[in-house]
Amino acid sequence: MRTGFPRASGILLHPTSFPGFWGIGDLGAAAYEFIDFLHDGGQRLWQILPLVPTGLGNSPYQSPSAFAGNPLLISPDRLLQDGLLKRNDLYQTDGQPVRHFSPDRVAYDAAAEFKMPLLNRAFERFQQGHGRPHHTPETLAAFRHEHSAWLEDYTLFMAIREHLNDAPLDQWSHDIRTRNPEVIAQLRRDLAERIEFRTFVQYLFFGQWSELKAYANKCDVKIIGDAPIFVAYDSADVWANPDLFYLDDEGRPTVVAGVPPDYFSEDGQLWGNPLYRWDRMAERGYVWWTQRLTHTLKMVDILRLDHFRGFEAYWEIQADETTAKNGKWVQGPGAALFRVVKRELGDLRIIAEDLGLITPEVRALRDKFDMPGMKILQFAFGDNAHNPYLPHNYLSNSVVYTGTHDNNTTVGWFTELTEAQRERVRGYLGHDAHDIAWDLIRLAYASVANMVVVPLQDVLRLGSEARQNVPGVMGDGNWTWRYQAGVLEPGVAKGLHFFTRMYGRDWTERTGYEN
Repeated sequence: MRTGFPRASGILLHPTSFPGFWGIGDLGAAAYEFIDFLHDGGQRLWQILPLVPTGLGNSPYQSPSAFAGNPLLISPDRLLQDGLLKRNDLYQTDGQPVRHFSPDRVAYDAAAEFKMPLLNRAFERFQQGHGRPHHTPETLAAFRHEHSAWLEDYTLFMAIREHLNDAPLDQWSHDIRTRNPEVIAQLRRDLAERIEFRTFVQYLFFGQWSELKAYANKCDVKIIGDAPIFVAYDSADVWANPDLFYLDDEGRPTVVAGVPPDYFSEDGQLWGNPLYRWDRMAERGYVWWTQRLTHTLKMVDILRLDHFRGFEAYWEIQADETTAKNGKWVQGPGAALFRVVKRELGDLRIIAEDLGLITPEVRALRDKFDMPGMKILQFAFGDNAHNPYLPHNYLSNSVVYTGTHDNNTTVGWFTELTEAQRERVRGYLGHDAHDIAWDLIRLAYASVANMVVVPLQDVLRLGSEARQNVPGVMGDGNWTWRYQAGVLEPGVAKGLHFFTRMYGRDWTERTGYEN
């Protein structure tokens, strides 16, 4: 029995943040260069956000599917190499890109406007027989068969949404929203070509991702994925499985997810995700969840379960409420779910995102299945020596972060502290904190926590301008940060490798991890 993960370290970075020509980071050359940087720096972990298509506000946590891959992450340059695009689709005769995007930020709408026609072009060339020997009708058919449990519903859902000019699910007609069999059968016939295109796009994504993951594993880098507990209402998951959610006769949610008021929000957070009918999931042996986790753990090596406390008890809010104030706690599936998952999947390679209002019952559920919890150094300096985020209070079966995708960068965080708060940080560090990002990186590496994960923004000592997300705030700045080509210098990798060896986190000198 595994008692925690081996001692190791790594970097948090979503693929959208890679540099490149096409308006958004993708699975092309920059992704491979990043893995080389991790290897050179002695880093054995790469944590990502959900790889799914983004939804409301470009968030990967509000996706039209818990299973599908984000088409915008497909590398056009790799399609060119495979013969599915022509050079003049991407480059002018002088070698310059046919379209110029800002290298500083992800441009979601503009990238989609550019990339989706390219993917259509690749599909046409595939139908004409280009792309062989890697891409054939047989390889596409094999992919369709392997992923049939979710792929058919997702591709139909997306084809219908495209047919309805991207109208969200709650604006679909009653017959389509509630899946009238005759209407759905007719739509399958009418939209067959667009369904096949969406299948092909997923085939391309999973092909490129599996090759990148294989390269990462070859370089001794393990990938930590991310699975949100809830799914978006406007998703194939809800539309295809309405009986697994609390929906009314019109197919709309009756109760939704969120979190109650706390120190940070007097109204709480009203997320709006439909809530699961855990009773029905239990009756069916939690098949939807085991399929989802099995699927995701084929894509990654370790999985972070977001909002883990919701599996023990979740905050239920009536769908007509305008804030999260008037919700109530409802018991989740608890150990029953994870017993089934463990039976079906074996050893649980899962990190519990146990942040927020954590009760003894949540901790007991986490520990019952030997899941490491999360420690955030930016949360550590607010009160007294018993703060659970201070390193001297850690257990080894933990994952420590300087901050997460929802935090400010460490430089930005430190700048916004009061002088009294900064003095507490300096007191704990024992010096003037003139290099606060790497000061906290060192503190994390030196801790007893088995795993350390640091956002790349902190490795690069960047300020608030590089923040990935501000929770609860809809804005153009969220999810758009990208780093620039050339910043992953050998000196940075050397500094990380120094810490890795100094604090015993070099996997090349250790054993004990199995895929």
